[in-house]
Amino acid sequence: MTRASLDKQPHEVASMFDDVAAKYDMTNDVLSLGQTRLWRRAVARAVDARPGELVLDLAAGTATSSLPFAEAGATVVPCDFSLGMLREGKRRHPELPLTAGDATRLPFADGVFDAVTISFGLRNVQDTDAALRELLRVTRPGGRVVICEFSHPTWSPFRTVYTEYLMRALPPVATAVSSNPDAYVYLADSIRAWPDQPALAARLQQAGWSKVAWRNLTGGIVALHRGTREK
Repeated sequence: MTRASLDKQPHEVASMFDDVAAKYDMTNDVLSLGQTRLWRRAVARAVDARPGELVLDLAAGTATSSLPFAEAGATVVPCDFSLGMLREGKRRHPELPLTAGDATRLPFADGVFDAVTISFGLRNVQDTDAALRELLRVTRPGGRVVICEFSHPTWSPFRTVYTEYLMRALPPVATAVSSNPDAYVYLADSIRAWPDQPALAARLQQAGWSKVAWRNLTGGIVALHRGTREK
């Protein structure tokens, strides 16, 4: 199975990411027209990791997204359910404690992380609400969550252009640069099917997160959602 269906069977999605692990970061840079690095920096600022803190980076892939937290002096645990991604990440960053785990059944104790974050992975989880509850469970009282995910551009003309890019330009570009172009057709489909900013904020609140807010990046192509565990 090279292209996961939108009902997101976990073994299909894991297999898809296994296939693209080696070129994943490079492909994302090309397809995002270089915006990926800007988005990662925005996530690092929002998480605001500090020395001595313990940070969970869920759906970390090859652990590229985890590096800013380690550089800030925090202990970061990159976690992903794609073994192919984790193997590639361990090859590149052997110093990091990469961990295999399912977002809906995290292999961590209650209340251990000061901050939890997931970038461009939540929409690939089979049960979004279960993942949001699990992130809450493993966060200590007073801890925080930062979710970076594709969203809905707020300006209508720009939204039309963006949708055309996803439908028409992304597949041929992915064919040229990716080891598994079908995976990126799935990713484009999953972006279009994903809830908008207020809908995701509501799901965070329903999962038990407090002080939920979001900030749009690149005109709403991406949104940063934040929340706090109060108790």
